[in-house]
Amino acid sequence: MTETNSIGLHEGSASQLAEKLNHLLANYQIFYMNVRGYHWNVKGSNFFELHTKFEELYTDLLTKVDEVAERILTLGHTPVHAYSDYVTMADIQEAKDVHDGEACVRGILKGYQTLIELQRDVLSLASDADDEGTASQAGDYIREQEKTVWMLNAYLG
Repeated sequence: MTETNSIGLHEGSASQLAEKLNHLLANYQIFYMNVRGYHWNVKGSNFFELHTKFEELYTDLLTKVDEVAERILTLGHTPVHAYSDYVTMADIQEAKDVHDGEACVRGILKGYQTLIELQRDVLSLASDADDEGTASQAGDYIREQEKTVWMLNAYLG
């Protein structure tokens, strides 16, 4: 008899997924703060449009931070919640003293590329574990963010 959690997933699979999701959460938190910083500090001729766009992006990222943490809880595990842990766990590095609009957009592109790659790993693991909830969440994020990457690349020319 296999051990399952409260939503019927094998506990070993749920544990692996929670670990991957905590890694994703750490990256979301660092990326969120980077985009927030870009919003505050961007300068240049495109200030108004970038300032507004960055606010839209960081608002969406903050929503996803909450959703990823809640998915970890749904799996029966605890989301990492110390910023010091995020810094050590994340692949995305903190962006400091970035003011140039194009550099901000490039930083955002790099962040999304990292998230998409991590989410593909989550999607694969969730699919193998028959975890439709996590797979659906990851798939939705990937679809949205791929479109954002396309648009940001188009913005840069």
